[in-house]
Amino acid sequence: MPKIQRDSIPPALLWHLSDRVKTRHVSISDLQQLLAWLSKNPEVPKGPWFKRFSTFVACGQGEFVKTFLAADQTAIGEEVE
Repeated sequence: MPKIQRDSIPPALLWHLSDRVKTRHVSISDLQQLLAWLSKNPEVPKGPWFKRFSTFVACGQGEFVKTFLAADQTAIGEEVE
């Protein structure tokens, strides 16, 4: 199983994630939760996956986080711990 890519993120994806942080109102404390999880170097499925946090959902595909959803939005893929 792949690990989440934290370096060499494509610029368009980085811009998209930044935009989603703003539009989904992801707070600094929410981002700290995400960073704490990422610091554990989690393994994720090769296909679609998602990770629930208190006020948002991180969604990914393989080694990349692809978007952020509001907590009440439906995520697709395998839920990871």
